[in-house]
Amino acid sequence: MAATVCGAATSAEANMTALNCISISDPDIQKSVSLLKQACLDSGFFYVINHGISEEFMNEVFFRSRKFFDLPLHKKMELLRNEKHRGYTPTLDETLDPENQVHGDFKEGYYIGVEVPEDDPDIEKPFYGPNQWPSEDILPGWRQIMEQYQKEALRVSREIAKIIALALDLDADFFDKPQMLGVPIATLRLLHYEGKVSNPASGIYGCGAHSDFGLITILATDDVAGLQICKDKDAKPRIWEYVAPLKGGFIVNLGDMLERLSNDVFRSTLHRVVLDGQERYSIAFFADPNHECLVECLPSCTSEMNPPKYPPITCAAYMCQRYNDTHLDLSSYVGQETRK
Repeated sequence: MAATVCGAATSAEANMTALNCISISDPDIQKSVSLLKQACLDSGFFYVINHGISEEFMNEVFFRSRKFFDLPLHKKMELLRNEKHRGYTPTLDETLDPENQVHGDFKEGYYIGVEVPEDDPDIEKPFYGPNQWPSEDILPGWRQIMEQYQKEALRVSREIAKIIALALDLDADFFDKPQMLGVPIATLRLLHYEGKVSNPASGIYGCGAHSDFGLITILATDDVAGLQICKDKDAKPRIWEYVAPLKGGFIVNLGDMLERLSNDVFRSTLHRVVLDGQERYSIAFFADPNHECLVECLPSCTSEMNPPKYPPITCAAYMCQRYNDTHLDLSSYVGQETRK
């Protein structure tokens, strides 16, 4: 079957990769499964279109995101991320490629998770708890917009997961189970890259090379290019290709947990952000399994000749380790913020 490709182009400055394009509303599910499977075997990245989120609403979410990042730094620091990873992450807070970065990522962000009240029995779990929200006096209606987007993004993630399940010879509703995306760790992250020129040769990046931690990520971006992927993480030297922004569509990639579940049939892919000095805004949504989910090889992805490559691990344990490895210790910020 011929691939449906979006965003393929060449640039005088760098390669633009061609990615398969999957329409969520296409009634030909086998076509979508074929395109997704090919994409997952090739690069682990693909575009999703016709996802049911209007362009007007997407524009509003980006507008509200910019309004937050335009606030004075001391106002943003009042919402500094807490131990549950909710709230503001300053520039250089995260270092995703410590072997090659001389500083942290030149980006600031804002984490929004599933809203869990203080009296909920799940409050003790990592990544669960009440979110931190900007004051209504400062950013009226901001919370409502972000919660609505989070709900829509989870819906789209579940639709994509159905196609992934079929591509792995599983039942379409496999990822709908409570331990998967039925009761997920679902995190929305607003991102703003400052206008600093990246210089990979000097270890300066908007975002260092990494693979995502969880199941799947759906990414909306503005029209500023910067995202690069490396299809073969073992290649020396690594070959990096730009992913073109796609107006109205999502860039979707697989995370480490799906790589582990599929026993490397589907691979999580290294990616980074390299910028030419332009500001860039993006909105990432990480759809990850439930805390108790045991991430282990799927029966459809193993055989006597192909035994499981990874030991089982719970989603919570894996996520905690990866966050601890990549974020500054909160004690680094003592005296720099007003904690809520």
